[in-house]
Amino acid sequence: MSLRFLPARRSALTLAVTLALAASVQAQSAPAASEPAAATATAAPAASSTATASADSSDGKVAYYGRKFAGRKTASGQRFNPDALTMAHKTLPFGTKVKVTNVKNGKSVVVRVNDRGPTAPDRVGDLSLAAARKIGMLHSGVVDARLEVVSQGQ
Repeated sequence: MSLRFLPARRSALTLAVTLALAASVQAQSAPAASEPAAATATAAPAASSTATASADSSDGKVAYYGRKFAGRKTASGQRFNPDALTMAHKTLPFGTKVKVTNVKNGKSVVVRVNDRGPTAPDRVGDLSLAAARKIGMLHSGVVDARLEVVSQGQ
């Protein structure tokens, strides 16, 4: 076994054990079924669905990466194609369709998430060259943008 993958397997195992213990503790400490407890339990999912709705869009800076990365593997395993309408995002699932709008000129494009990034802490995404061209950001390199999830990926 390669030592390179040992820490990743250890953290996955640690996460699985932690989740199992948390579920066990929660099952043991669950209160008896009563009307106020049931009302509280129903209110919690509604609050989390509101948080999800606000997580479907975000504002921030986006940049693009060009031809020098052509052919390299992305985090999803696909080869990077600068002519495809794709983007890198830190957390959205691969395959998610995102509408990216350049705040300055109002131009937008729908892209598919197929990579992880950006590594710069002040940015929310990196676009392919084709997507950057569609929203008119080739000369500026980095622009303020609004990201809206159109459809969820895997």
